[in-house]
Amino acid sequence: MGEIRQSITLRDTAEMPGALRGASSRTVWARAARHLARSTSGKIGLLLVALVLLMALAAPLIAPHDPYEQTVFRLYGPSLYFPFGTDEFGRDVMSRVIYGARISLQVGLIAVAIALVIGGLLGLVAGYFGGWVDSVISRVLDIVFAFPDILLALALLAVLGPELHNVMIAIGIVYMPSFARIVRGPVLSAKHNEYVEASRVIGAGTLRTLFRHILPNVTAPLIVQTTIALSFAILSEAALSFLGLGAQPPTPSWGAMLSGGRRFVEIAPWTAIFPGLAIMIAVLGFNLLGDWLRDVLDPRAVR
Repeated sequence: MGEIRQSITLRDTAEMPGALRGASSRTVWARAARHLARSTSGKIGLLLVALVLLMALAAPLIAPHDPYEQTVFRLYGPSLYFPFGTDEFGRDVMSRVIYGARISLQVGLIAVAIALVIGGLLGLVAGYFGGWVDSVISRVLDIVFAFPDILLALALLAVLGPELHNVMIAIGIVYMPSFARIVRGPVLSAKHNEYVEASRVIGAGTLRTLFRHILPNVTAPLIVQTTIALSFAILSEAALSFLGLGAQPPTPSWGAMLSGGRRFVEIAPWTAIFPGLAIMIAVLGFNLLGDWLRDVLDPRAVR
């Protein structure tokens, strides 16, 4: 009877996080709603991110013209027909800015997904197994961290080639160590918790222990890191496109538009101002949203 009672107790302890997950999720959403109601920066961040998402998703509906269509109105100033003016080829700047949101979000989301999956798995493995596995992974991450972000991305693109999918891979590799370190720390402490020990005692495998009992404890910092990394990924894509290594002409990319507009900044400043504003709005929105999420998901924050 003692052994049966002990087995039941261990099983209940091991499954407790899953049983409480629904209540915890409702608590987080309620806390987020209360915090958003009194957070001006959170509202602004959410509004800016929603604006960028709307531009990307509804581009064919809200863009006034074809972003690739060339007209005779070259370097034409802002007007009712061309609200943001035209570029050196007579293309509508507003339409190209709107469609450029698709490129920026596509690159940002895929690059961050690459960094999240690879970095998250490396952090899980390093933190859970420790020892020489942790040492090897940590040294590799330190080597990647030793290179400045933009220089490492340039080096990778020099090898892979200046294609949009290669930009996603390069940016994903650059930000991978950040996710690995974010995951590794909480895993080092979570693996010694009682419910993790209980799951091992009742025969749970390594994968079940990692993904069912340990990973849910690092989702909060991962969500925050993902949101903030999106802003840096968008900025990195714009910088690489500005240098001619990202989206290639005539693809409407904010960085490429900014690069083309700098040649006419004195006679047609709108060709550089509006793509620059789009980059600023997207980066600011995701940064403010990430700061708000960090305040909401941080259990030590004062409510």
